[in-house]
Amino acid sequence: MSIRGKDVFSRITLLLFGFLACFTSSEAAIKKYQFNIQVKNVSRLCHAKPIVTVNGMYPGPTIYVREGDRVLVNVTNHAQYNMSIHWHGLKQYRNGWADGPAYITQCPIQTGNSYTYDFNVTEQRGTLWWHAHILWLRATVHGAIVIMPKQGTLFPFPQPYREQTILLGEWWNSDVEAVEKQGQQLGLPPNMSDAHTINGKPGPLFPCSEKHTFAMEVELGKTYLLRIINAALNDELFLAIAGHSMTVVEVDAVYTKPFTTESILIAPGQTTNVLVQANRVPGRYFMATRPFMDVPIPVDNKTATAILQYKGIPNTVMPALPQLPAPNDTAFALSYNQKLRSLNSPQFPANVPLKVDRNLFYTIGLGKNSCPTCINGTRLLASLNNISFVMPQVGLLQAHYFDTKGVFTTDFPDQPPTPFNYTGAPLTANLRTSNSTSRVTRVSKIAFNSTVELVLQDTNLLTVESHPFHLHGYNFFVVGTGIGNFDPAKDPTNYNLVDPMERNTVGVPTGGWTAIRFRADNPGVWFMHCHLELHTGWGLKTAFVVEDGPGADQTVLPPPSDLPPC
Repeated sequence: MSIRGKDVFSRITLLLFGFLACFTSSEAAIKKYQFNIQVKNVSRLCHAKPIVTVNGMYPGPTIYVREGDRVLVNVTNHAQYNMSIHWHGLKQYRNGWADGPAYITQCPIQTGNSYTYDFNVTEQRGTLWWHAHILWLRATVHGAIVIMPKQGTLFPFPQPYREQTILLGEWWNSDVEAVEKQGQQLGLPPNMSDAHTINGKPGPLFPCSEKHTFAMEVELGKTYLLRIINAALNDELFLAIAGHSMTVVEVDAVYTKPFTTESILIAPGQTTNVLVQANRVPGRYFMATRPFMDVPIPVDNKTATAILQYKGIPNTVMPALPQLPAPNDTAFALSYNQKLRSLNSPQFPANVPLKVDRNLFYTIGLGKNSCPTCINGTRLLASLNNISFVMPQVGLLQAHYFDTKGVFTTDFPDQPPTPFNYTGAPLTANLRTSNSTSRVTRVSKIAFNSTVELVLQDTNLLTVESHPFHLHGYNFFVVGTGIGNFDPAKDPTNYNLVDPMERNTVGVPTGGWTAIRFRADNPGVWFMHCHLELHTGWGLKTAFVVEDGPGADQTVLPPPSDLPPC
């Protein structure tokens, strides 16, 4: 394997620290980026194919900003597909126009057109990411967002010697859009990926991949910050480094109470920052990732690897493999997530809503609807409270802002239509979701500044399964989680209302539930969906219309002049 990966790491580090050195003033800066959406031929696993990229890069470029900066990203679409970009985890206060999900906050950028995403980074610092938010294009259109603290503000943990972004992804030998389209036509799950990747590379355990291996050089005795992002489409992933423990210090750009672990678990959409000490016998050590799946559903279970290489060690030394948790290690998953706690310091408090104005209970269901042209006569779909979301043909935010009638209704139910034993014996009957009889986009209206508790309940409709849910426009507090059916009389007494983890994407455990709380202080239309792309496409999504507040600074901003037309 070439040592080029280590040279790239060194150059990136020098560029980053050069970038940081440029900030000598506490004044916020305006950072400008140009994203050219273009097709490039890329080879992996002995297969070459054209993929959609930003600026010809896979993964795409990292956006470096500082807390308080204004960011302008001009996206010009040279590809054959419509495009939109989501800045995952950025709150976009009053500014849903820059959020990015196609047909929710904007219509997509058509081929040959441009749109400038203009947003402020306010009271956020840490690791987030950006990705395409239309079709399955985020398989290759994604990259990191690194938000440094305000000038003169240190991390609330030991300062690292250097840092490195680690993007976990998936690779298909076939065209991803063709794979997804074939699944839709057959009414079945599309073919699973052919490999997982670390910074776009599968590692030497795959064919033709010696040169497609990411390597990171470290020096004995130094501490490194890894900014880890799960950009995979459909897989929750374990990650470990042979011989090295990791100290978790941040998730989803929120500082945590530090804890040390041999492996991490990270769902699609989530980010995790860890400190790694280069304190082992100098050598070469594999960093490895593979999926977590605790139900009998087929997944790409192959292991992707990168190399942690101590300075001065020759490439001929064989790396050691880490011991990852078993693919179905539910106990590790539950234990790991229980360890995640907000730092809750005077500087970074956990402002958990203690009083709840609105209680929501959403059941997660998989089902089948009739499809005469599909291979089994049925098509798989997914729902919340028996409603499989209907994507509109115009942006919901535009319809809300201009009060356009007939685009959506605000009658999404706060509870499922019929209570049942949600996690009992498998229910395989036709789900008869609302979109089988109606093509109406149904959303939920939320009063401005109200406090919301949402319980997400997995069900055994067809099968139980873990689901990572992402809420746009907000962070939320994960106040409780459990296995089985949520008990509204007993379970809230065990909530953590002191230092629960604050984040933007949370896993609902297999056959269990998760309770989150947030204050609806960001007006606009905000998407909430499972971050498994497969389930999102099947309809496992909804949106909240958060009303304007009474103040002039509590209303949705006017749309930008270059907002893409529908």
